[in-house]
Amino acid sequence: MKIAVVGTGYVGLVAGACFADAGTNVVCVDVDEAKLQRLSRGDVPFFEPRLAELVTRNWPDRLSFSSDLRASIAGRSAVFVAVGTPPNEDGSADLSHVLKVAEDVACAAEHELVLVLKSTVPVGTNEQVSEVVGRHAKHRISVVSNPEFLKEGDAVNDFLKPDRIVVGTNDDRAFELLRRLYAPFNRQKNRLQRMSPKSAEIVKYAANALLATKISFMNEIAQLCDAAGGDVEQVRVALGSDRRIGFQFLYPGLGFGGSCFPKDLRALTRTGMDLGTPLRVAEAAILANELPVATVLRHMEQDLSGLEGKTVAVWGLAFKPRTDDVRESPALRLIEGLVRRGASVRGTDPQALETAKVRLEALGMTGVALTSDEYEACRDADALLVATEWNQYRNPDMARLRELMRGRLVFDGRNILVPEAVADAGLRYRGMGRPPVGARS
Repeated sequence: MKIAVVGTGYVGLVAGACFADAGTNVVCVDVDEAKLQRLSRGDVPFFEPRLAELVTRNWPDRLSFSSDLRASIAGRSAVFVAVGTPPNEDGSADLSHVLKVAEDVACAAEHELVLVLKSTVPVGTNEQVSEVVGRHAKHRISVVSNPEFLKEGDAVNDFLKPDRIVVGTNDDRAFELLRRLYAPFNRQKNRLQRMSPKSAEIVKYAANALLATKISFMNEIAQLCDAAGGDVEQVRVALGSDRRIGFQFLYPGLGFGGSCFPKDLRALTRTGMDLGTPLRVAEAAILANELPVATVLRHMEQDLSGLEGKTVAVWGLAFKPRTDDVRESPALRLIEGLVRRGASVRGTDPQALETAKVRLEALGMTGVALTSDEYEACRDADALLVATEWNQYRNPDMARLRELMRGRLVFDGRNILVPEAVADAGLRYRGMGRPPVGARS
């Protein structure tokens, strides 16, 4: 089978490379010529484990790159739309890129094909795209909703071994084409779930909203533990032991970030408002997500007797480990808060130094020092803040930290350190919803 994928961002490139690795002939289309040249050299412009390996292995035999949409869709059975849907000022999803691609494909198509919406889009988008296609297409084009469920940091594995493959269509022939295309990823058991396009569009937002709500709920429980003197880790283990609840997404921390949860929750709540159905739980999850960063800043001001003139080392800049994505990263929100309160910051991250530098400069935070060495970041620091749960931060050399740091305060924004190990080194530990441990000076 031959397909085209329009958009070589996070979703489009992962989908294209994984389909190609399963034997499908794929051309990825983008308007950015410089980016296409990089991809043709196997140079993936963002970090995602295993992705560069797949691109290199399949180019140019099964995977190619082009800026020519008309030539790229010629002879292709399906065209996947994987372009961005950034938020508008009111939180709704900007569909201009999706609708433009739909129009361009409809005008250029010289044969029947299936247009697959892979971008995250609000309910009703399939209808809008079908209307656009209907106005311009000379041949039959079926519009299918096929949302992605990819975790940054594990996207390749998620695509190759999906929990479910949602296909929203009322067209039997289009569904059969998608069934055959996804067959290599559907062998162990049938993961295909056919539903209406509107249901498929809702599934993506509903899934992200529910996961984000679990995170926000646990962060609120951490706030309660903080105020009452409990230990949220003990509460978390007891809650997760209930099989109806489970342990996934039950870890308190600095809140969620990235390109999906914040954007998708705002788009979902906006859709609810537009349809006269307010989504109060999702709205509350958004509000609760602002609390952890504010809480840590308050604790730091209190424990350091003010932040003016203080130096804080920040371990982790990406919004989560195994990615270089700093979009809506709690770590960067914390850094912004520290700088505005007069502190100096030294940040480090295994993958996100360059993306963080660009974002910090855009925020006007040009005075933040970045280093690839987490221990060097702590030299003469008054406090250390662990902001992203990278594996290499879980069990650091505490004696070395004690020797390097001027101050004694360690703030664990992800509850990944062993409090007793921090205290035994002569440092003071404060986590999220956990009682402080260790000497104050």
